[in-house]
Amino acid sequence: MTTSSSQDFQQRIIGDAATAVRALTVALGERLGLYAALADSPSLTAPELAERAGIQEMYAREWLHAQVSGGYVETDPSGTHFRLPEEHVPVLAGSDSDVFTAPFFSALKALYGTEDSLVDAYRNGGGVGWDEHDGALDDSLGRFFLTGYRAHLVDQWIPSLEEVPARLAAGGRVADVGCGPGHSTFLMAEAFPRSRFVGFDYSSEAIAQARRIAAGRQLPQDRVHFTTSAGNAFTGGPYDLITSFNCVHDIGDPDAVARHVRSQLADDGTWMIVEPNADPDVHKNTHPAGRLFMALSAVMCLPAAAAQKGPRALGNHSGEETLRGIALDAGFTRWRRADATPVSAVYEARP
Repeated sequence: MTTSSSQDFQQRIIGDAATAVRALTVALGERLGLYAALADSPSLTAPELAERAGIQEMYAREWLHAQVSGGYVETDPSGTHFRLPEEHVPVLAGSDSDVFTAPFFSALKALYGTEDSLVDAYRNGGGVGWDEHDGALDDSLGRFFLTGYRAHLVDQWIPSLEEVPARLAAGGRVADVGCGPGHSTFLMAEAFPRSRFVGFDYSSEAIAQARRIAAGRQLPQDRVHFTTSAGNAFTGGPYDLITSFNCVHDIGDPDAVARHVRSQLADDGTWMIVEPNADPDVHKNTHPAGRLFMALSAVMCLPAAAAQKGPRALGNHSGEETLRGIALDAGFTRWRRADATPVSAVYEARP
């Protein structure tokens, strides 16, 4: 017999299903410029939105109704005029905002496309490599994390590291290991024009995207360039600073990478590790960011590490003590939690 508690939980699941499907409409809205069009006007009708965004009117109307049902967009009593609330603009249309979140949803194209591979991995213990995903994953997650990097990297995280700001201002050498499409590299390179930067990633698609973006930014290749390389194989040291943004947990052999980072780092250099601010205690990850991290770990992070067939795959919430142990075992002698936001934890490891 179905209980009221089961029915309540069913409604919660239906709500989650609605959110999952609405996520696709958010991806469409961001890619097609629908949120941007709404943000540029006090209100729009469906025909007006269709004309401004260059889409068909029937789809504009249906998309708007989906946004209203989720509380993303508001409408007047007649249901003919639609507006994007002022407080929603920076989240859904503010590409330069520090709360811009819409880019994340295009990652679902890549993640849902790996379902069959994940079924096999869950059964046989294998994995799904980052390079097995559609290139939308690199692009969308790169732009999603850019929001936090733009808000915190140059003004908050690097200043929290001992001696690093002065060295970069004077002209240092930096390796951004696991750079993805290069957003973290670009922000540092533009903030410290006397320093030289190399971005490394084992995903050739991510490096191709980084090179295209670099060309658009007109950054000189003798100061900023990108190379396809695994975290335990990059060269060019000694570096004054080596950075790893949200990638140590994606590595199949993080211990080997830590040892290699140490070998490529100057004796007075710094390894900056930015990881999700998540906790190994399962009870402490029920907040919104924690729910996102735990879901990503189960379908993206852990499978990416497992695909490398290393000795251990961490998942994205292994916690500070695990990361600290990896660094110390690799030859680092100093470890410090330098900074944190609700999304990211910043660690400093030094020889």
